[in-house]
Amino acid sequence: MQTHTDSKKTMPVSIRNAMTIDVEDYFQVSAFAPHISRESWEHLPCRIEQNMARILALLDEKQVKATFFTLGWIAERYPQIVRNIVDNGHELASHGYQHLRASDQSQSEFLDDITRSKKLLEDLSGQTVIGYRAPSFSIGTRNLWALDSLQEAGYLYSSSIYPVQHDHYGMPDAPRFKFHPRGEGGLIELPPTTAEFFGRNYPASGGGFFRLLPYQLSRSLMKRVNYTDQQACIFYFHPWEIDDKQPRQKNISLKTRFRHYVNLSRTESRIRSLLDDFQWGRMDHVFLGDKL
Repeated sequence: MQTHTDSKKTMPVSIRNAMTIDVEDYFQVSAFAPHISRESWEHLPCRIEQNMARILALLDEKQVKATFFTLGWIAERYPQIVRNIVDNGHELASHGYQHLRASDQSQSEFLDDITRSKKLLEDLSGQTVIGYRAPSFSIGTRNLWALDSLQEAGYLYSSSIYPVQHDHYGMPDAPRFKFHPRGEGGLIELPPTTAEFFGRNYPASGGGFFRLLPYQLSRSLMKRVNYTDQQACIFYFHPWEIDDKQPRQKNISLKTRFRHYVNLSRTESRIRSLLDDFQWGRMDHVFLGDKL
């Protein structure tokens, strides 16, 4: 590996990071759940196909392979999306079936959801699905049993515990990097990337912070993780985040409106810059290459 030497330490300049996409549509986000009933999903204009086509084209242009945490509800209705993901050499992973927070389900309900999603994705793709990400990173201190359910269902890794303090999710005391929450040989947890300053973790892996804050800050935080921590980053975004023409929801709070819609028109260009500024790969290749 090439290195760059400064006065303090030798740092890698070419760590490969993991690019991930949570495949869900705009009306399925958790923040809209109190305002959009699940029964209405079937009747709302779905924009996932066109947005996924843009994402796959961009990744192909940049010669980047990624991991797609795909919602079972989407896969069942748009099976060609699943085929396009695998045909282009990307990793297909699970985002559950119904986009229910793990923390809002019983253990039996959760096991049914993740098993249903895994089987559906495998039947459509002909490939084994080994990765899972909980909607809204909803595995934490109060529902660590979900990790046992994931292992029981046959998953090898999860990316569901976010080591930050947040009003909707987070487990700030969790490890920042790859760990085995149930002991060596068990399920692997791959937390979304955070940058640590003065004993506190700050999000550095995408989502609303990536859209809200200047791109240069996100790039700087990720470089800090690569160079100072010498660890690979995990970045995530959603197809609806590149779609500034999506229908606007009414009767939502100003906070929710701001979080969801801020800078949608700038996201794709920022992701394009991100693909140029770092090296990228699939979750399984970056973190589990020796276990596959």
